[in-house]
Amino acid sequence: MNAVGQEPKASRTQTALRGALLALLEEKPFEQVTVRDITARANVGYATFFRRYPDKEALLHDVAAREIGQLLAMTLPILFTVDSRASTQALCAYLWEHRKLWSALLTGGAAATLKHEFVRLAQEQAAMSRRQHAWLPGDLGVVFSVSATVEILAWWLSQAEPPSVVEMAEILDRLVVTPSLATKPPV
Repeated sequence: MNAVGQEPKASRTQTALRGALLALLEEKPFEQVTVRDITARANVGYATFFRRYPDKEALLHDVAAREIGQLLAMTLPILFTVDSRASTQALCAYLWEHRKLWSALLTGGAAATLKHEFVRLAQEQAAMSRRQHAWLPGDLGVVFSVSATVEILAWWLSQAEPPSVVEMAEILDRLVVTPSLATKPPV
């Protein structure tokens, strides 16, 4: 912030570009979005885009990191709570409320980038956590949990008649969360 409490212009520009990409992802697949589409939606000059990002994929990485950061902030407490079902339900409710965006991120051309970024950020968070299972290497647990969660949520958001938030929370909790919290390997 500057002296009068306004966001610096560079930060406002990046915020506008991220917002424009998010809005466009709700309308069409990432592959169909062009830098010109993004700059027009953000009301930012075409050349200005390239002062901030080398290409649209770099902007996508920025957007994915921010969105995943929010999702991880909701997801990680699930692993440390007594009531994982309620936490999982809150996560599913958030995704459902923002389903157009998350459908675009999880099922569109951005899915591989999003999954890679999600795993990377989750591994960073897990490295700071002391919670480990003697029988399961830490990064394998993260990769499995994140991959399973992403695939399950992508499946959910792509269904013509999707399960309810409550049903989906139960599925996610039973398939991913509860087994991930187990202190002994499954028999």
